[in-house]
Amino acid sequence: MGILNVTPDSFSDGGDFFSPEKALLHARHMVKEGAAIIDVGGESTRPGAATISVDEELSRVIPVIEMIRAEIDTPISIDTSKPVVMHAAVQAGASMINDVRALQEEGALEMAADLQVPVCLMHMQGAPQSMQLAPVYDDVVLQVKSFLQQRIECCIAAGVSRESLVIDPGFGFGKGLVHNQLLLQHLNELLKFELPLLVGVSRKSMISHMLDLPVDERLYGSISLASIAVWQGASIIRSHDVAATLQAIRVSYMCRTAEN
Repeated sequence: MGILNVTPDSFSDGGDFFSPEKALLHARHMVKEGAAIIDVGGESTRPGAATISVDEELSRVIPVIEMIRAEIDTPISIDTSKPVVMHAAVQAGASMINDVRALQEEGALEMAADLQVPVCLMHMQGAPQSMQLAPVYDDVVLQVKSFLQQRIECCIAAGVSRESLVIDPGFGFGKGLVHNQLLLQHLNELLKFELPLLVGVSRKSMISHMLDLPVDERLYGSISLASIAVWQGASIIRSHDVAATLQAIRVSYMCRTAEN
């Protein structure tokens, strides 16, 4: 899953692809490098990020989705928590919802049930504005599993097909370094849901905490974490650096699945 942030303030590439024309060029580049999904997001969810209005988010993502869909067949995911944006994005050509709030916003469950497209449910403790101030868990793996179980049940009760669900433990979303490390160490615990598992660790601050590197020097750490995630059973890797990540996770996957 190639990341396409059409925002001025995302933690890594904010502003780089803010215009629809630059966003389209980057989408072409990621597809050429092997991206199987393009994840378009118009609102930054980095720690401390400010919220934006529905109209602002729509003005950022809809022209980009329309331009990509007009010339590229690769599936598009919309990274949003807002029901109105979900609907407009699918109408414009998106075929997946990637929601960091796991359809907890008012009307989101009902919208997902109406749209009947795949949905990724992510765990987040708190909200982006404050989630990294002092995250606390008694047992991070157990609590993430419990939350995802609850959201899966809510989705099914609302009419969202279980077969359309993807889960994401939410690395870096209301989690300290040790929480992220424990989640990665025990990632295969989430395979018990028998749902595709999405992992997003690309360029995240956990790499800085381990290696003391700025955001533009975290490629090797990112692909290391992605490789571990695939070894643990992840199905989808969300990445800024498609070509390098794809090579790394292919090697990890082929070694994990080799048979005598």
